[in-house]
Amino acid sequence: MWRPDRNDKKPLYQQIADYLEQRISLGELPPGSHLPSERKLAEQLGVNRSTIIQAYENLRASGMIESLTGSGTRVCGHLWGMDPAPNWSRYVEGGSFLPNFPFMRRIREAVQSGEPFINFANGELAPELSPNEEIASIMRNQPFHEPLGYGDPQGYVPLRSAITGFLQELRGIQATDDSILVTSGSQQSLYLITQCLLNPGDAIAIENPSYCYSLPMFQSAGIRLFGLTVNEDGVDPEEIRALYKQHRIRMVFLNPNFQNPTGMVMSAQRREEVLSCCEQLGIPIVEDDPFSLTSYDDAAPPPIKAMDRNGSVLYIGSLSKVAASGLRIGWMAAPHTVIQRLSDARQQMDFGLSLFPQWIAAHLLESASLAPHLERLRDSLRLRRDIMAEALHRKLGSEVSFHLPQGGLNLWCKINRKIKDYHLLNNGIKHGVLFIPGSVFGTEPGFVRLSYARSSVDEIVTGIDKFAAALIETMSN
Repeated sequence: MWRPDRNDKKPLYQQIADYLEQRISLGELPPGSHLPSERKLAEQLGVNRSTIIQAYENLRASGMIESLTGSGTRVCGHLWGMDPAPNWSRYVEGGSFLPNFPFMRRIREAVQSGEPFINFANGELAPELSPNEEIASIMRNQPFHEPLGYGDPQGYVPLRSAITGFLQELRGIQATDDSILVTSGSQQSLYLITQCLLNPGDAIAIENPSYCYSLPMFQSAGIRLFGLTVNEDGVDPEEIRALYKQHRIRMVFLNPNFQNPTGMVMSAQRREEVLSCCEQLGIPIVEDDPFSLTSYDDAAPPPIKAMDRNGSVLYIGSLSKVAASGLRIGWMAAPHTVIQRLSDARQQMDFGLSLFPQWIAAHLLESASLAPHLERLRDSLRLRRDIMAEALHRKLGSEVSFHLPQGGLNLWCKINRKIKDYHLLNNGIKHGVLFIPGSVFGTEPGFVRLSYARSSVDEIVTGIDKFAAALIETMSN
């Protein structure tokens, strides 16, 4: 969010007036659009209300804005001496790709405001948890001689080979280089599936709650979403059968290990039952597996893909939750015909991912330092989880309840009193802490997802203190 520069010799009111005039001239504030009230804009920009009054007076004097009793302040309908600019508001409200949901936009606005927040909403690793030294060592010791032109839209061949070995050794998945597509993170894999393998009006089944509910890309593609209840064993295959019978679902989207947001792990028996059910119905499973390598104690159960007998499972993974989200390295393991179709679409989008991060990822996956990094990561995440859980028990006691996850990055908390998510989020922002309300993931109000991987160890206790203050204020109202 723009703010006036207090070190600039130009008065604050003049900076604000110039900024608003520029936005009007560029069509970002088209004729007839309403401006914030003086008090609200003063709060947003961190200035006195009198400064906004003076800025508005300047713009009124120049004929740029007008104030009408009962209607507030708006841009004048006719701006004399100015050529009309496109009404960009109408353009950005159009298009088929929907904007983020309101709660997510509210969180993003808070982050971009520049105010200090303890961020339990961000589901990525803290900088100190990434393999920075390992990557630096690769760059020092491995000469880079690859051409920097357009690469293979399916992905850098040495990286696909490294992913094949990685999946076989650590996840028990048999794959070939030709059955791997390198993507810009898991989310691009989901996007390609919705755009290339599904049609508007198609129905899919997703877990409830699920990270998929937080992605407008499904609604943008005209996909109908139907929820599958997540319990301690995972989803019930009989629910899949019922949805297929009633809605002819085309795909089932699952996150069996340390499910986002609940942290639950699907039982081995349930995995077999779900796979058998989908094979019988002839519908594919999209298995998203971002967290398995964060398993704190024992190894995470093998993915459903490892049991796949006839190519029914599209398996998605990435380095975002175990190495670095900024590398933007993800992958999909799928039948070759599917990979060819998605690679063709990928070439139309961006001609493939940049070669340099793929080169780094290939060396990282084959490096002897990967296993020690993963061990350190698991220890650090377990410590953060335990600190957050203890702080929640100490500050809120029976007001919240949660299952202690054995992997992943998140605590899924149930608030044991009736609240409104909107009020809780606003109070959290007021107290300086961010988190994601459960309704973003498809549940009724009264749940929150608290991610503990982004904040430092020292920040977690302070952040829970702030969350507790926000919750107590919300419950008291």
